[in-house]
Amino acid sequence: MKQYIFSAMILTLMGGSIANAQSGKKGFTKLFDGKTTKGWHTYGKTTTGSKWKVEDGTLHFTPAGDKSEGGDLVTNEEYSNFHLKLDWKVAPKANSGIIFYVHEDAAKYPQTYSTGLEMQVLDNDGHPDGKITKHRAGDLYDLVKSSSEPVKPVGEWNTAEIISKNGKLEQYLNGVKVVSTTLWDENWKNLVAGSKFAKWENWGTFKSGKIALQDHGNEVWYRNIMIKKL
Repeated sequence: MKQYIFSAMILTLMGGSIANAQSGKKGFTKLFDGKTTKGWHTYGKTTTGSKWKVEDGTLHFTPAGDKSEGGDLVTNEEYSNFHLKLDWKVAPKANSGIIFYVHEDAAKYPQTYSTGLEMQVLDNDGHPDGKITKHRAGDLYDLVKSSSEPVKPVGEWNTAEIISKNGKLEQYLNGVKVVSTTLWDENWKNLVAGSKFAKWENWGTFKSGKIALQDHGNEVWYRNIMIKKL
């Protein structure tokens, strides 16, 4: 009888764990199927550059080869209010970024970051940007410094989350909230005015846009990319 009760308790606990794991993904849609680049394309193009390789369930950017086969990867779809989750890791001395609210008009805006906000992806110790305030991993690039730095060592996976709803923006790194700010209000305009983007036409003004993974010329991996519309 005791063994039966113990077994039942174990099953209940397991069921609870499974339920919790499933509820953590409830409402999320995969942006990356782990097998193809379906749903993505290179910014300003209709295809995906060969430098972005699908390997073992990851999107792996390899810098070697023809530069024309690179470029930032962007979603086909635009998002306004959303909760984005993904994992990233970088090679030593590498730089990349998760860019959002990208307005894709390559003739007018030549880069994803010409319009989009960026959550920095970086080897803090190995890349020169690590020495610049508001340019370190988890920062809202050049605008808001992370409140703490729960980033893992180079070569290990980090989990990033970006939650944007009705102008309220939060960024999480490895389960820790590192950035909280409000977009598009007077304080936001002041932040932009004090940044490198101050004179960039329409930068940080779009309330709907695409999500991009940055080709910064360095090796980086992404996986488990999913999004929930809010």
